[in-house]
Amino acid sequence: MDPILLLKAAIMGVVEGLTEFLPISSTGHLILAGSLLNFTGERVKVFEIAIQTGAMFSVVWEYRQRLLRTVTGITHDPVAQRFALNVLVAFLPAAFFGLLLGSWVKQHLFYPVPVAVALVVGGVVILLVEARHKRLFGELDLEGGRKARVETVDDMTPMDALKVGLLQCLALIPGTSRSGATIIGALVLGFSRKAATEFSFYLGIPTLMGAGAYSVWKQRDLLAWSDVPMFAVGTVVAFFSALLCIRWLIRYVSSHDFTAFAWYRIVFGGLVLLTAWTGWVSWAT
Repeated sequence: MDPILLLKAAIMGVVEGLTEFLPISSTGHLILAGSLLNFTGERVKVFEIAIQTGAMFSVVWEYRQRLLRTVTGITHDPVAQRFALNVLVAFLPAAFFGLLLGSWVKQHLFYPVPVAVALVVGGVVILLVEARHKRLFGELDLEGGRKARVETVDDMTPMDALKVGLLQCLALIPGTSRSGATIIGALVLGFSRKAATEFSFYLGIPTLMGAGAYSVWKQRDLLAWSDVPMFAVGTVVAFFSALLCIRWLIRYVSSHDFTAFAWYRIVFGGLVLLTAWTGWVSWAT
């Protein structure tokens, strides 16, 4: 296996792991990074989706005790049953619309300029939602305002889960951000920042593992056994970098809002659009 190809796979794994759980779009960053690295094509699109599985395994590891309690208590524990039901209900819309629209989206929107537009639009949305959330619930859900309707994941109802699941479907548009759609959408629905962030983690497990497995299976004719090292490197690197990101993000949301990510999206997306328009950077398609 070409060592340069493995290095590119490792870089993409770092990008995936560090961006998957932040509201800045991991898919968008992978598309942009791949363009800069000249790491593009149909096989790479499969790779970009497949290595998300590594990031999801970091959630399984970090929350293994909660997930184990859910599995062992699914037959008798009402809390475990409600949690499992909520994750399932939230997952179904993405499964339906992903199967319906996934191929069209990859064909038409997996390119730098659409990603940059989505980054900017999403950044503006985050700023508006954060301003609204602070008016209603106070600074960081701690001072002034009223109490968040959903303080913890266990306070959710199946209807809450369905609404978050529908919002997650917006992330089919690369650059939107699955984490951004679910976390910011949950804030609009009255979730606390901690509950919104944690449920986004949990919901990503079936959503992205399912998407990765389906993409690899559907596009298996594009792949060869010689691609295994590339996929393995990207997945493993994504696991460890995502694990660091999860632990940092949980600490971050306890004392910060998401405004910084909004401005990052706007500035970064704006720079991509500027360089594409001026020709300063030749963004590969």
